[in-house]
Amino acid sequence: MSQAPIKQVQKLCKSPSSEPIYPVVIKNSKGVEVVCGDPKFSRALLALMNMGAVNGGAACHWGGPAAMSECWSALHSLMFQKDDWYEQYNFINDIGHAENGIYALRTNLGYGDLTLETLKGFRSIKSKLTGHGESHLYPEGVLLSNGPLGSSLGQAQGLCFADRLSGKERVTIVTMSDGASMEGEAKESFAAIAGLASKDKMNPFVLVISDNNTKLSGRIEKDSFSMKPSFEVMKDLGWETIKVDKGNDLESCYHSLELAIEKAKSQKKPVFVWLKTVKGFGVKSTEESSSGGHGFPVKPYSEEIGSFVREVLGSDIPSSLLHWTKELTTRPSSSEDSTSAIPKEKAQAGFSRGAINAVKNGFPVFSVSSDLAGSTGMNAFQNAHPELSLDIGIAESNMVSHAAGMSKAGHIPIVDTFAAFGVTKGNLPLIMAALSACPMIAVFSHTGFQDAADGASHQSLTYISALGSIPHTKLIVVSTSAEAEAFMEMAISDIASKKEKGIHPDSYIFYVGRENFVKSFDTVTSFSFGKAQVIRKGTKGVVVSAGPTIFSALEVADELDLTVINNSCVNDIDYETIIKELEGNHKLVTVEDHQLIGGLGQQVVFSLKQARAKFNSVSLGVKGEFGQSAYKAGELYAKHGLDGKAIREAFLSL
Repeated sequence: MSQAPIKQVQKLCKSPSSEPIYPVVIKNSKGVEVVCGDPKFSRALLALMNMGAVNGGAACHWGGPAAMSECWSALHSLMFQKDDWYEQYNFINDIGHAENGIYALRTNLGYGDLTLETLKGFRSIKSKLTGHGESHLYPEGVLLSNGPLGSSLGQAQGLCFADRLSGKERVTIVTMSDGASMEGEAKESFAAIAGLASKDKMNPFVLVISDNNTKLSGRIEKDSFSMKPSFEVMKDLGWETIKVDKGNDLESCYHSLELAIEKAKSQKKPVFVWLKTVKGFGVKSTEESSSGGHGFPVKPYSEEIGSFVREVLGSDIPSSLLHWTKELTTRPSSSEDSTSAIPKEKAQAGFSRGAINAVKNGFPVFSVSSDLAGSTGMNAFQNAHPELSLDIGIAESNMVSHAAGMSKAGHIPIVDTFAAFGVTKGNLPLIMAALSACPMIAVFSHTGFQDAADGASHQSLTYISALGSIPHTKLIVVSTSAEAEAFMEMAISDIASKKEKGIHPDSYIFYVGRENFVKSFDTVTSFSFGKAQVIRKGTKGVVVSAGPTIFSALEVADELDLTVINNSCVNDIDYETIIKELEGNHKLVTVEDHQLIGGLGQQVVFSLKQARAKFNSVSLGVKGEFGQSAYKAGELYAKHGLDGKAIREAFLSL
């Protein structure tokens, strides 16, 4: 029995009505000529749009989308054969870091309102073309939001199941990466899709996995373990497997996808297209790089962008793109960086220093990562002690559980990933670790809006509320590398001491931003868990914060004569220090790049009320919204009322 779904407004754009700007002609499996978007120009546009974002200060991805250019070109040629292509296909891209390759291809194809001008704003706060595909900002082009690897496959499973339930004849096609295949949720869907299909509960389903044995930090097999057995077992799970050895050959991709769609329609089995690709394809240096050129390799405003694009095209740059190329090398006079005498660095640099010091002092510290140690700062420890390090692969939940087992055996494991993944995929394992008395240390970076360019899927706006109430778990939001170093050593020492005494130790979750900040505060000479730091004393009011937004407070502290308090232990409020500093003025503002619900502000105000303190307050935080891409976190602070201007207005309102 079928079930009629709610009739919803269709927001996806229709198929392009004109030929591609840069076409290429191939032959389908029957020998008939078909027109596709030229993959070389997909990569050329990709390079140019990435360069624009890099000039603005944002990181970008090159290797993954470069590897998929032929596949997506072939796939779109097949899907866009009818105006209402979305009635024939559900297309879901689960290679979140490669969504920019789809933007580039579709601009060439003339999809919707995409033009060269719209590509120029990629990853900026004014653009709907975010770092990862986001349906809430660009529903005309993104069916399901992506970003955290493997997160969209399960949703695609539900889409396909629902189509079967409602009697729609539609094929669901998902593209994803080999790295995403390491995630537990992906493996769940591998089994479920095939299992449900065997019971005739699924519509046709095609899964394309780009297998280039490469993740952000290097080669998967070298750093972790081979994924070959995981792909070979798909047949036993119930998938029809089509292996494509030439995944960067357009005609091979087209013929294989033709066959995959035909097989998916004619049998109950879902089809797995095992696509062997080269990450960073099209540029020799990125093809040979251990990371496949994961980020964009050309420096801001560099003349190298011209030679990079010429190598991609294998010819001179056409006049239609030459002006854009030259434009990208012209540095605006206003963009010159102002030098500062105050030394700065990423706060996470202190974590490795603290861990290295702990090893010198004889503590059994061990680093367990899931591909992002270079971004979290733990790679310095791993370089110093490779014998005390393990990259478990792109599997955050497994990373935490693995660490719990090591902790039970007497080690002090340190796990690391982005906060967006640690607080979601690591949540239940952290609860079970606490329940089993398996303390660990976590470095969860890129908190709040600090991962500005990657967009909403990578911006953790619930990092305090998500883990703050787990028993035997301390949450520390650090602002400087000196703070990170000191607290890391203290956490390791505390866990060791309590283990030796038979006391249930706490786990320590360290949250940290992404951008460069001062190495230390001159007014802070010592650190203690549960003790807030008074960074600046004033007489007109108090602002309490932690992490990167503490610097928003310092922007206006002198002007307003404010006391600035860093309550870094965010689920252990030092209300005594705050009450003491409130004496005589009673004006309090809290600020954080976190949802107001369950954040630092709520905990501070609750603690003060419980202590019967007298004060008037305003809490600044995110008001139930998602973020978006921006070149710098400061742009998002300004948009959401978390900058110095907002703090000034809050105090004036009191």
